[in-house]
Amino acid sequence: MDSKRKVEVFSAGCALCQEVIDVVKREVGSSQVIVHRNMKDARGLARAEQLGIRSVPAVVIDGRLASNAGGGVDIQALKSELGRNP
Repeated sequence: MDSKRKVEVFSAGCALCQEVIDVVKREVGSSQVIVHRNMKDARGLARAEQLGIRSVPAVVIDGRLASNAGGGVDIQALKSELGRNP
C-alpha cells in the first residue's frame, strides 16, 4: 500500500515562501510527493482558488490546508503537521 502523501506548496517567489519550501523539502524528504504551485502561473492560481487560498505561502497536505501566511507561517506547527503519519 502506498502511504505517500501529496504536499502542495503555494508561493509567489518571496523570501518567506522560499523558507517554507525549504522547510517542506527538509521535513518530508523523499517520503512524500511535493508539488510546488507558482501563484504567478494560471494553473497555480486555479488550484489555489479551488482550495480557497488567498495568501501565500500556503501548504496543503492531501488536499487540506495545513498552513498559510495569514500573519506568518508558524514553522514549528508546519513541521509538526508534516511529521504526522497519513
